[in-house]
Amino acid sequence: MEVKIIKTQAEHDDAMARLKALMALDPPPDSPEENELELLALVIEDYETRTIPPVVPDPVEQILFRMDQMGLSRKDMIPYFGSISKVSEVLSRKRPLSLSMIRRLNEGLGIPAAVLIQDAAGRHGERYADGSASPEALPRELA
Repeated sequence: MEVKIIKTQAEHDDAMARLKALMALDPPPDSPEENELELLALVIEDYETRTIPPVVPDPVEQILFRMDQMGLSRKDMIPYFGSISKVSEVLSRKRPLSLSMIRRLNEGLGIPAAVLIQDAAGRHGERYADGSASPEALPRELA
């Protein structure tokens, strides 16, 4: 197969089928098949980067994931949120993350600030996942 820039979904499908076939062959290093496989992987990645929107990680899901990884309970999160009620409100998406919470979570748990900031910016068009408006979306007199 001649490897070329992928421009359509049909070309992507064909390239993926060829990539799978080449991977099943498990070609030896520096063989023409291995070179084709590597080049095909690059053009597939290029097409997917151009056409598939990036997945934006959810801040609360990231916090829950890190808690699970580290074996932390909600009570262990008090130093990062300030109180058990704030822990509960943030993890149930009833309260946005504050800047100080973001800083503490980033420093203490190593969660990238860029992931955590999305919640504070109202990542769902100024609405939370449950559909409620973030404070930034409310008129100033109601916020």
